Amino acid sequence: MFKFIVMSRFIQRQIAPIIEAQKSKFPVLALTGPRQSGKTTLLRELFSDYRYVSLENPNTRSFALDDPIGFLNLYDQKVILDEVQRVPELFSYIQGRVDESKMMGQYILSGSQNFHLLNSITQTLAGRVALFKLLPLDFTELKQPGLLANSYTQAAAKGFYPAIFDRDIDSTIFYANYIQTYIEKDVTELLNIRALKVFRTFLSLCAGRAGQLLNFSALANECDISYNTAKAWLSILESSYIVFLLQPYHQNFNKRLIKSPKLYFYDTGLLTHLLGIRTAEELEENRLKGHIFENMMLAEYQKQNHHLYLHQDYYFWQDSNAHEVDLLMKKGQGFSIFEIKATQTITTALFKEMDRFEEIAAPAKVNKTLIYGGSENELRTNYNVLSWQNISGNVS
Repeated sequence: MFKFIVMSRFIQRQIAPIIEAQKSKFPVLALTGPRQSGKTTLLRELFSDYRYVSLENPNTRSFALDDPIGFLNLYDQKVILDEVQRVPELFSYIQGRVDESKMMGQYILSGSQNFHLLNSITQTLAGRVALFKLLPLDFTELKQPGLLANSYTQAAAKGFYPAIFDRDIDSTIFYANYIQTYIEKDVTELLNIRALKVFRTFLSLCAGRAGQLLNFSALANECDISYNTAKAWLSILESSYIVFLLQPYHQNFNKRLIKSPKLYFYDTGLLTHLLGIRTAEELEENRLKGHIFENMMLAEYQKQNHHLYLHQDYYFWQDSNAHEVDLLMKKGQGFSIFEIKATQTITTALFKEMDRFEEIAAPAKVNKTLIYGGSENELRTNYNVLSWQNISGNVS
């Protein structure tokens, strides 16, 4: 399993053996994820016998654009092509090469712009490629070397990008630079945005809505941009792995259900930075603490889902009277549902929303779990109670 050294300890990336296992089954492997999530480091360690080519390099990119046949004659097999979405013309040529050679693991592709990479893959490499997502570090990866914080406020404010742990970078410094680099490298290239100040405002407004229902009209009005611009900008945030949307579950129930998705950030370190929260103590006193805790739990489920290659679908449920289940998974003819609360004190009131859903879903079987901000697990007659630190075994 791939490891990198962090302050004399090892962090193991859970996705590493899964990627290795697919090398003999697909001619092309593709790894996406946000910038600085560790994609290049992981691939170069896993495939140390492969040549590495970065299409961020202007000269290399020019070669690939001007002479794709000559480029692939030089890099004909056992090669990692990084930021490959920058030369989408290569994908058709790669398709022809792998169809002719029948070689497994011939090309390893990597990129940080999900939209362009996936669009090229679905058009030309469908059925030929195993696609993976590497997100910031998950709880399991941090717990093994003892790097997961003792309190959720510390964990949320610190963030989960590898460089913070690998190079012992102060979170405030890391995220300030990350935002600037992200805007310069991704946003301006994808949408040619001139009004970067307005986009920064848009990004901050999204942070203020984390864990809440997404209202495009309200978001656009507050940012003084058009509805279509707000949708386009959010799409860029999604494709660059900054935010994700959790869809509502509404099958087999009445029509009085919420149909809008909820907005979350993949990394709470970035989220808290955008909100002006710099320390665990500041987070403890912040009015958005509950939403940030919920965001961290939902992001953790997303990370575990992709890092373990589970292909699990997650939803929330909410009716027009604001009765809600924070996280829902369909299980055969039944459901696994989760209430997520930042409190460290367990009261009977915390189970009421799950009990209400169970009544509505009857006769379907419903497994009910409370995830809370404390440190102890409890197995009750009708519920599981999980500490935020121990949710890794309940992702599927």
